[in-house]
Amino acid sequence: MSLPLLPKALELDRPQATFREQPEDFYVEEVLGFEPDGDGEHLWLFLEKTNLNTQDVVKIISEHTGIKSRDIGFSGMKDRRAVTRQWFSVKAGDSFQEIVHPGLNLLEQKRNSRKLKRGVHRQNRFRIRLRNMAVSNCNEALQVVVDKIRSSGVPNYFGLQRFGKEGANLENALAFFTGSLKRCTQYQRGIYLSAARAYLFNQVLAKRVKEGNWNGLLEGDVMALNGSSSVFSSQTGDEQLAGRLDSGDIHPTGPLWGAGKLQSQAAVMSLENSVASEFYGLAEGLAQNGLKQERRPLRVSPVDFSVSREGEETVMVEFALSRGSYATSVLRELVEASGL
Repeated sequence: MSLPLLPKALELDRPQATFREQPEDFYVEEVLGFEPDGDGEHLWLFLEKTNLNTQDVVKIISEHTGIKSRDIGFSGMKDRRAVTRQWFSVKAGDSFQEIVHPGLNLLEQKRNSRKLKRGVHRQNRFRIRLRNMAVSNCNEALQVVVDKIRSSGVPNYFGLQRFGKEGANLENALAFFTGSLKRCTQYQRGIYLSAARAYLFNQVLAKRVKEGNWNGLLEGDVMALNGSSSVFSSQTGDEQLAGRLDSGDIHPTGPLWGAGKLQSQAAVMSLENSVASEFYGLAEGLAQNGLKQERRPLRVSPVDFSVSREGEETVMVEFALSRGSYATSVLRELVEASGL
C-alpha cells in the first residue's frame, strides 16, 4: 500500500543529504527520567544494540534465559538499522548471566520491584550523521532552517516505520478489521491498530499543515501541555493561551482514533470527522476494537537542538524528543533525503 507524501511545514530551501548510510549514522539513547529502585525480583538491563530492533532483542533474551517473550519488559520500540541504547527488564534471580550475542552489549543492570512497562521513559536522545552534504555551499541555508525549527517546532508526524515496509502494517490493519486476516498474534494486533491510528492522525495533521494552522489556535482546539499527557479545551481569542502557544508551553492536538466522542469542537471537530469519514474503514475498525479517543500533540520541539560540521560533506545533528515523537519528523524539515 503506497503512503501519500506528507506536506512539510517550512517553505524553505533545504540542502540535499544522505540519511542513515550506515547503522552508526543513527544513534538513539532512551532516557528513563527516573532511577530503578535498586531492589526486587526484576532485573533491568540497559543494552546497546546494533542492527537489531527491539523485538529482535526480546527474542534473544528469551532464548538465552528461557523467559517467555511476554514476560520481558521494555518501554519503547527502537529501529533495527541504528545503534540504540534502551532498557529491558526480566524476572531473574541472582544467577542471571550476561547475554553474549553479536551486536548486543550489556552496559548496566539494576534491580527494580516491578517489570518495565511500555511508554514510561521520558525522552529519546538522538545523534544523527548526515552525509554527502556540500556543507561549504549550504551553511547559511542550513542555519536558517535550524533557527526556524528552534522557534516553531515541526509537525509531529508518525514516522514511516510505523506503517511497515510499503505500508504493510496498514494493509494488515484493514484486513484485520474486515475479517480477511484470519490469524494474528496479540503483538501483531497491536502493531496493526497502532498503524491505523497513526495514519488517521497524520492525515489530520497533513490537512492542517496545508492550511498553515498546524501550530496555531483554531476554534474547538484541544491543547496539550508540553511534555505532558494532560489536555484541555481551548478558547479562541484568549491572549494568554496564544502567548503560551507561541512560547511552546502548549500545543494543539489531533485525534488518536477510537470509540467515543471527540474532545475537539467546532471547526476542529469538523476537520477531524471529515478525515474519519474519508477513511471510514480504519476509524470504525479502531472504534470496534476497544480503543478510546485520545489526543496527541500536532507539534513537537526538539530539545538541545544543534548541528555541527564533521567534515567537508558531513554534519552531525543532535537533539532530544519526548517519547513517541520521531527523529525523522525533525530531519525531513531540515534536509532533503531519501527515507524521510
